[in-house]
Amino acid sequence: MDIETLIAKQEITDVVYTYARGIDRLDFELVRSCYHPDAYDDHGAFKGNVDDFIEMCESFLPRWTATMHFMGNVLVDEITEDSARAETYAVAYHRRETTADIEGKDDIFGIRYVDRFEKRDDRWLIAHRVVATEWRRVEPVPANGTRGAVGVWGTRDGNDVIDWIMDAQGASS
Repeated sequence: MDIETLIAKQEITDVVYTYARGIDRLDFELVRSCYHPDAYDDHGAFKGNVDDFIEMCESFLPRWTATMHFMGNVLVDEITEDSARAETYAVAYHRRETTADIEGKDDIFGIRYVDRFEKRDDRWLIAHRVVATEWRRVEPVPANGTRGAVGVWGTRDGNDVIDWIMDAQGASS
């Protein structure tokens, strides 16, 4: 395997991980940065261009208390000078806490992101994505809540630990 192929694999894998961070932190510009502007996304119930996908995410994802997209195996193959296929196994957790008006649930999916990446302007980005669902499990969330004093809780409002950790590290050194 040559160095260009290894670099392509790493750059593509970084895009896959960046997508997960963007989705889970509700950073939709970060999500958008993972796609070419003319990309197509097929998430099952949603099929369309990247702008419409982002719009759907902006309305759908805030309904959940938290999400966590755990990316597992990332296989990048069929690499050419300007295109590659990537298949990423993932578990997508969606948590909605119980409130007076809404029953809480964990909606958990085993999925595969099957992507065609294209290299344009020296950047590997998603050109076409299909999400294949392998399994789904829905579980109730108890009404008494599940948050406790276990450490730093993640947030989705721009004040997450990922947003301030470098400043905190700099202050302590």
